[in-house]
Amino acid sequence: MENDCEQKHDQNIVVRIADCGDSALILRFIRELAEYERLLDSVVITEDAIRQWISTGQVEVLIAEYGGEPAGYALYYPTYSTFRGQQGIYLEDLFVSPRFRRRGIGTQFFYKLVEIAKARNCFRLDWMVLDWNTNSIDFYKKLGAKAVTEWLPFRLNDAALDNIPSQNG
Repeated sequence: MENDCEQKHDQNIVVRIADCGDSALILRFIRELAEYERLLDSVVITEDAIRQWISTGQVEVLIAEYGGEPAGYALYYPTYSTFRGQQGIYLEDLFVSPRFRRRGIGTQFFYKLVEIAKARNCFRLDWMVLDWNTNSIDFYKKLGAKAVTEWLPFRLNDAALDNIPSQNG
């Protein structure tokens, strides 16, 4: 039986590494993702900040094109495991514009991310998904991904960060 992820590569799909010149496009995709996730009011990032992130290597971005048109992006950065003594990759965003979905672009993003992870001797690729996003959850399960249930995500942000006093102050 053929694995759902095993498909012929669609010649219309090109996944490439973004550069600083893609910052406006990346910002457009970030806004599209935020709108999809019902968080558009949270977007404050600028093109200049994206250019700086990319130029300093803080993040890396893949751009997918379908038939020469920008179709989506994946933004990721390195992580590190002290127990393993190895790097991993954290996938912060993966987004395919609605009109390009169900064409294999998400799968091609994962193929490219796995290729990058293997080339860097990474031992894992991590990401989060909103619990209501059943289409994405089903897609990730088809890839063979498993939900991490023994770890709970925690976060300090905005006011919580401000409420913790500095040791120097």
